Amino acid sequence: MKQKLVVIGAGMASGRVLEHLTDAAPDAFDITLFNAEPRGNYNRIMLSPVLSGEKTYEDIVTHDDSWYAERGITCRFGEKVLKIDRDLKVVEGENGHVAYDKLLFGTGSTPFIIPLPGHDLEGVIAYRDLEDTHRMMGMGPDNKVVVIGGGLLGLEAAAGMAAHGVDVTVVHIMGHLMERQLDEAAGYLLKKSLEDKGIKIRLLANSKQILGEDGKVRALLLDDGTELPCDLLVMAVGIRPATALAQETGLAVGRGIHVDDQMVTSDADVLAVGECVEHQGEVFGLVAPLYDQAKVVAATLLGDEAAFQQKTLSTKLKVTGCDLFSAGDFAEAEGREDIVFRDPARGVYKRLVIEEDKLIGAVMYGDTADGSWFFGLIKDETCIEEMRDTLIFGPAYQGGDAADPLSAVAALPPEAEICGCNGVCKSDIVEVIQGGAGDLGAVRATTKASASCGTCTGLVEQLLQVTLGDDFQMPTAQPICGCTELTHEDVRRLIKSKPLKSQEAVWQELGWTSRNGCHVCRPAINYYLLSDWPLEYQDDPQSRFVNERKHANIQKDGTFSVVPRMWGGITNPAELRAIADAADKYDVPTVKVTGGQRIDLLGVKGEDLPAIWADLNRAGLVSGHAYSKGLRTVKTCVGTDHCRFGTQDSTGLGIKLEKILWGSWTPHKLKLAVSGCPRNCAEATCKDIGVVCVDSGYQISIGGAAGMDVKETELLCQVPTEDEAIEVVMAVTQAYREGGKYLDRLYKWLNKVGMDWVKAQVVEDLENRVALVARFELSQSIYRKDPWAEHAQEKARDYAPLADLTLEAAE
Repeated sequence: MKQKLVVIGAGMASGRVLEHLTDAAPDAFDITLFNAEPRGNYNRIMLSPVLSGEKTYEDIVTHDDSWYAERGITCRFGEKVLKIDRDLKVVEGENGHVAYDKLLFGTGSTPFIIPLPGHDLEGVIAYRDLEDTHRMMGMGPDNKVVVIGGGLLGLEAAAGMAAHGVDVTVVHIMGHLMERQLDEAAGYLLKKSLEDKGIKIRLLANSKQILGEDGKVRALLLDDGTELPCDLLVMAVGIRPATALAQETGLAVGRGIHVDDQMVTSDADVLAVGECVEHQGEVFGLVAPLYDQAKVVAATLLGDEAAFQQKTLSTKLKVTGCDLFSAGDFAEAEGREDIVFRDPARGVYKRLVIEEDKLIGAVMYGDTADGSWFFGLIKDETCIEEMRDTLIFGPAYQGGDAADPLSAVAALPPEAEICGCNGVCKSDIVEVIQGGAGDLGAVRATTKASASCGTCTGLVEQLLQVTLGDDFQMPTAQPICGCTELTHEDVRRLIKSKPLKSQEAVWQELGWTSRNGCHVCRPAINYYLLSDWPLEYQDDPQSRFVNERKHANIQKDGTFSVVPRMWGGITNPAELRAIADAADKYDVPTVKVTGGQRIDLLGVKGEDLPAIWADLNRAGLVSGHAYSKGLRTVKTCVGTDHCRFGTQDSTGLGIKLEKILWGSWTPHKLKLAVSGCPRNCAEATCKDIGVVCVDSGYQISIGGAAGMDVKETELLCQVPTEDEAIEVVMAVTQAYREGGKYLDRLYKWLNKVGMDWVKAQVVEDLENRVALVARFELSQSIYRKDPWAEHAQEKARDYAPLADLTLEAAE
């Protein structure tokens, strides 16, 4: 006699169960199949081609009416299951009940809807089924659509609608797209490709509210105040196992329905399969493990021995024509190393993660042909020691001399393209090298290779080394760090010219060997991007030195020094009382007057920093930025207010300059001084920028130093008015910000560009001076803020020194 099997959910996993079951034992079960959708099983993965118009619904149906009829399966489509009585072993549907001997849950998952205000407005949908797809297919060139979620589903939804000319914006809360499957570099490439297709991408964007009008969606409001108008809002932020019915039935449920290795739930007569399942703490969203589960379910129902085992999985995806592959574990961790290959001209990126001479993870973009081979190495835990140097090039290069790191370059065919920007192949470069071009400059001048974006520079140099052998000499210019062959000057030029507006863009487009940079280059790149693109780039605090992250100078015993700002060295009794009270309250062991006419509280405990900031803020004191690569102080003398020798109001000018310049980030620390007369009591002639007041106006000098190098300033110009002096100082500061090498003091920048150049830019070209001032003011309007005020009210956090970025000495 046939057993009665009731299946809830006609998804891909349960459909595969029915295939195995009816193929192996067609007469074993009397099967009833419930499905809330008014249709049977179709390939949900292929909804995106339906959306884009590449396929129709009929093309993606896996089990049609005839298939169910041939197998004698009773279909109750468009009918929800209301209740299950496990004691009576009855399933109650909307149109009546049916008894079971065995019950299979295949309820799948439900899309997560962010409970934003307005989420219930007409026009807010998920992307889960055919109805959602049809709703999106109704959008046209006159419509605007916002998609929340930069995962696979969200991007496929966006791409499908963009193919019909819809104005689509993707909003993603994370720093790069598909962060679960891709690392930052591959995510950057994907973003770039989607933007080339006309899709707008907003990363690190937090949704605040869905705005409506007459009950329909009108716009998405972000927490930064931006409104994104839309006629349709699609939420594609993830899925959750559909467990409500199982929970009401009394089955054991966690994140999903608990099952054992045989896919049996806490009830021996109830099984579960697919996205609704939780096995050994894991839930599943990829097709491969769901199909493995289906085999086990069929075997268990037929009384055969089988066990579901979780496996290392690879993900090979295609998003809007972009090939993606990821497998294994590619997270950063101690003891792991990366091998990275980039070919921006072809849009190819490959990253391998190695641990203890084994490949444990791989991420590939653009060229995934070797994905299966890499996946086999991961699964088999193959020792890759002998192929380490050519591993990234795939199986085709594993027969050569792996001990020679240049063997792969030597093995490239003559027609291999080296410089995509200028269409230069290997044979072109080899020919000019053999004709006498002995260095990078000569090759560049002759062939234009590496003359544009610069990303092929390392490859050109390898060809030089291969072709010239022992006669090759590496260039003397020092690269910014070990992650690249490019110098600071090269990087700065390329950031401006390409243009590059994010760290990921720099790593990817300029051929960084480390996917996230290192402790040497990240602070520099963060500064360059901050300086060159103040409107587009958002400061990354984790790419700053530890002192700048902590807003205080760390001392050798792990405590910190706190230096309140005193404008122009001027203070008052109220501020002094606040400083004294803070020193008493927080047991500050040392209180010292600095060379910059301020008071330094030394020995403050890390956990006390937010509280001491709050106390000082209440007295009107702000951070003195004594830890920053930016303005430190403007030292002044008393000038005409009190000194009988004073020629101008040096104190007033110093205060004005400090209030204008404070909070500005520069390549290195910046110190100013204003002396009220040539007696120079404020030591203006050994500062980065110094102003000496004279009877006829203001002498402005630059390029001084009083540290490891001692230098006197050089006269830049003399101006008659205070306003003009301020303008010149602002323009010089901005010119230094835009052209200085990171960690070079102003005098080093001056040595490179020359005083004549600075005079031409700042003194002689008045239009350019005004433009420099305007760019400085724009940057200040965005980035100037008091970090003490921002963090004073936060709960004290761990202020122990971090090891990921180099510590710098206190001022």
